[in-house]
Amino acid sequence: MEQIQVGDSNFCGGGSTRSDGNVLVGASPRLDTLPEDCISMVISHTTPRDACVVASVSKTIKSAAQSDLVWETFIPPEYASLVPRSLNCSSKKEMYLSLADDSVLIDDGKKSFWVEKSSGKKCYMISAMDLTIIWGDSPAYWQWNTVPESKFEKVAELRDVCWFEIRGKISCRMLSKGTHYSVYAVFKRANNRSHGFDHTPIEAGVGFVGKEATKTFVFLEPGGRDPRGGYRNTGVSHAAVSRAFRTRRPWMRMPREEEVEGEKEAGGNVVEEPKERGDGWSEVKLGKFEINDVGCGDGDEIEFTLMETQMGHWKSGLVFQGIEIRPVKEEKVVTK
Repeated sequence: MEQIQVGDSNFCGGGSTRSDGNVLVGASPRLDTLPEDCISMVISHTTPRDACVVASVSKTIKSAAQSDLVWETFIPPEYASLVPRSLNCSSKKEMYLSLADDSVLIDDGKKSFWVEKSSGKKCYMISAMDLTIIWGDSPAYWQWNTVPESKFEKVAELRDVCWFEIRGKISCRMLSKGTHYSVYAVFKRANNRSHGFDHTPIEAGVGFVGKEATKTFVFLEPGGRDPRGGYRNTGVSHAAVSRAFRTRRPWMRMPREEEVEGEKEAGGNVVEEPKERGDGWSEVKLGKFEINDVGCGDGDEIEFTLMETQMGHWKSGLVFQGIEIRPVKEEKVVTK
C-alpha cells in the first residue's frame, strides 16, 4: 500500500488546527483522528487489498475502509448494475466481492466479466460463440453443444479439421488502464480423448490490431512421450519450433536437454503447455500485452489467434469454451 504522510501540508488541508484557529503546518496527527470521510477518500485511492489491510489499524479506520465511498470506487461503474439482485448486497463491499467471486454474463451472454479480487482489475472470458472459427458453421467440422460446466450457453467441439484456426478481438476500452494482461485459451478434451494435437505445436499470436503481433507456439496436449522418437514435448523452445517450420521438417525430433537449456540462457521462450484448472477445464497461455496508464483510443483492439495450418493432418476431439483475459500478477511484472 502507498505510504501516506499524514502530516504533509497538502493532505486534507495540511496539518492540524489548534484551539486558537491557527494551523500547525507539518504536524503529524494519527490518521484515525481525521474525519472518517477524509480517511475513506484516502483509502479509495489504494487497492481492495490495501483497504482490507489498513482496516486492522483501528476501529475508526476499519469503519472508513469498509464504507461505500471506498468500495464504490473499486467497482467498474458500467458493471455495477449486473450484480444479481437476488444476492441482496447490503453494501458496496459485498457487491464488489460478488463480482470478484463469480463472473456475470455480458454482451448477450457471449462474454463473462469479473474483477480480480486483490486489485479490482477487469477480467473477461470471450466465449467460443464470439470468436471467429474457420469452418465453425459446418457441422461436419465443428459442433455447438451445451455443457453444464461452461459459463456460456454453447461451446465449440472440434469434430475433424486439417485447417485449424481461431481468432478473436476485444476493445482496449473494456480493459483496465496501467495493466499487464495475459491471454489464455480455455478448453478440454472431448470424452477425455483428442486426436492430432499430442505432438503438434500450435501457433499463437497476441497484439494490437494493425500492428505486428507477438507470436509463439503452444501445445494443446500436455507433454508426453512421442512414440516415433521417444522425446518429450516439455521444455521445447519457441526457437526450436520456429526452425522446424521454417525448414518444413516433420516434427519428429525434440531438442536434447542441453539444447533447451542453451536456448533458455540465450533468452528463448519455452513453448507453453496446458495446465489443468480448478473448474474442470484446461488453459494454455497464448501471450501477453500491456494497456498503459493513458489507455487506448476508441477504435483500438487487441487481437489473438490460435492456428495450425502447416502440418496438414486431421485434428479432432477438443472442446473450446473461450479465450480468457486476466491481469498478470503484479509481483511477476518486471519493470526495467
